[in-house]
This record gives sequence, C-alpha cells and structure tokens, in this order.
Amino acid sequence: MKTNNHYPKIVEWSEEDQCYVGTCPSLMYGGCHGDNEKEVFNALCNLVNETITIYKNENMELPKLLSIEEIYGKAA
Repeated sequence: MKTNNHYPKIVEWSEEDQCYVGTCPSLMYGGCHGDNEKEVFNALCNLVNETITIYKNENMELPKLLSIEEIYGKAA
C-alpha cells in the first residue's frame, strides 16, 4: 500500500466559505478548496503526495498518523 493511502483525507462542505475544503490533518496544516468535490479530492491527493515527497527528499520522518478520535474528538 502506498504511504499516501495511510493518511486520511477529508473533503467537506464549508458553509462559511461556500465551497468544499480538503484537509489531511495527520500530515499537514492547510489544504485546498474549490467548488467541485471530486476536483478538491484529487487536488488534496496531489498535495499529500507532494508533501510526502518533500519529507522523504529532506530525510524527515513522516508525521504520526492520527486516529479518527484524535482528529474529531471522542464524539466521532
């Protein structure tokens, strides 16, 4: 399994921004946004791949994977 598949990717609608927002909380701050859910997911996957490549090229340890509870809290 590819390393990028280990990191949960979240795409959700933001009422505040009136667009879809894509994040990968285990790996990076920020993310991407747009009007099309599938395009945002594809862009997010590319960001995750690029971020992992940067970590590897810099010989840095990848961040710890967060559980759903750690991402959303105990209510999830």
